[in-house]
Amino acid sequence: MSIIIAGERSGVGKTTVTLTLLASLRRRDRLVQSFKVGPDYIDPMFHQHVTGRPCRNLDPVLTSETYVQQCFARHSQLTEYALVEGVMGLFDGVGHGEEKQKSTDFASTAHIARLLDLPVVLVIDCSRLSGSVAAIAHGYQSIDPRIKIAGVVLNRVGSDRHLSLLKDALKPLQLKIIGVLRRQDNITIPDRHLGLVPTVELPELNALIDRLADLGDTCFDWQNLLPLLKSQPFPPPPNPPHSPFSIRIAVARDRAFNFYYQDNLDLLQQLGAELVFWSPLEAAAIPKDVQGMYFGGGFPEVFAQQLAENTNVRNGVKTAILEGMPAIAECGGLMYLCEQIIDFEGKSWAMTGVLPTSAVMGGRLTLGYRRAVALQDNLLVKAGTTVHGHEFHRSHLTLTPTKPLFETSRYDCDENMGCEGWGFPANVHASYVHLHWGQSREIPEQFLKECRTYA
Repeated sequence: MSIIIAGERSGVGKTTVTLTLLASLRRRDRLVQSFKVGPDYIDPMFHQHVTGRPCRNLDPVLTSETYVQQCFARHSQLTEYALVEGVMGLFDGVGHGEEKQKSTDFASTAHIARLLDLPVVLVIDCSRLSGSVAAIAHGYQSIDPRIKIAGVVLNRVGSDRHLSLLKDALKPLQLKIIGVLRRQDNITIPDRHLGLVPTVELPELNALIDRLADLGDTCFDWQNLLPLLKSQPFPPPPNPPHSPFSIRIAVARDRAFNFYYQDNLDLLQQLGAELVFWSPLEAAAIPKDVQGMYFGGGFPEVFAQQLAENTNVRNGVKTAILEGMPAIAECGGLMYLCEQIIDFEGKSWAMTGVLPTSAVMGGRLTLGYRRAVALQDNLLVKAGTTVHGHEFHRSHLTLTPTKPLFETSRYDCDENMGCEGWGFPANVHASYVHLHWGQSREIPEQFLKECRTYA
């Protein structure tokens, strides 16, 4: 069957509930495949840390509805159990379609539940309500008859008396209470300006996961929950064949750079790339015998001093790119290719200097899906090509390119968001727009073609 963990709004504890379930399942030696609705990078890191398996993003904006179904089918068949963590509130999505028939919950958790025909377990934050819980649950239960609410998880319950009031209120709805989580003072995942702190920066994470597993062993109704978590028995689409390795790609992966969609990495390997993971923070030099570089997003601003002090690597990256090595740099990777990063305190740190601009941290958050039209032939796409991506950053550049890669607009309307992205040198694709290649296999194909030409 499999289930989706949804929230009645953001901040109700979906991730905590999801990790508690995953931790308890893994303690029982159950193989479980997790998924995350939306473009999130950090929540999937926590999923993978617990399950030992890469979490897969389900996002019909960045890919397509068909791809979401195929991705879920392919990967859920590999394990006994499957679990999907939703995004924001159950029905929170983006506009999509013609104005008269416009859907407002496209790419929402509810949309994914309908696409995959999965029941929903609704997480409700009970910290500031008692009897009103019934109105909330009834509203979510009845607003869309296509959505099956399998039960609720009552989170942040304060006392036995509080729980009794909640149960009495919900009794007329005949909704199963799948779990009850009391207010927890010893289970906190730290966050900062772009969400949760990534797993690689949390030395106490294993102890936290153990506490979550302890909680999960006692707070869920496992008799009703386990049958819901069973993977669906439909046949998955065939896995694409792997080509023989012919190209080596240096993929920056450490505390500064760790925002990657696993599907993107898989596609590179399927197309014949050997991925060489390395650390611009720790390495003495760039990897040898590579024909391309991939810098994902992350938090280079947090580790700007250490990146700046690794002069040998900074110079090596610049030399390789100026000599023609193809390089993809998304968001944090773009910042690393700048002349400098100016952090939140106004301190300036030298970066690689490939791009004649600086990245300045600020309080303004740039967030949202983007429709991006290529303004010129570039490393990844031809002029006129439209791609869909996602922006999520608190920095801006001091200088914009004279010949930008993309003209961008909001995905859900025609509001112009300006031009952005660096394609100079021509072997560079540096952009704030994160791309998922699942529905655009031609993007990694074009990248590897350029890498082979360079080789």
